[in-house]
Amino acid sequence: MTREPRHLYIERREPDKNMARFYALSIEPNLFGGTSLVRSWGRIGSRGQQKIHVFDSEAKAVDLLLTLLRRKRSRGYRVMR
Repeated sequence: MTREPRHLYIERREPDKNMARFYALSIEPNLFGGTSLVRSWGRIGSRGQQKIHVFDSEAKAVDLLLTLLRRKRSRGYRVMR
């Protein structure tokens, strides 16, 4: 089992630009014996959009999660607790 987060929620708020966005990442087992990375994003308070990536190993899902987290943090998203 890995030590990386399995569920992650980050936000970017910039009131002067009327920007309030969320981005959620979750690593979950799927029905086919593999692992899925579920990505959800949109404006805070809305349903947003969702995309599911299917992998044959958890390590690949964790790699994508960490890559997406680095990219979003460089754009101003902050981890919410």
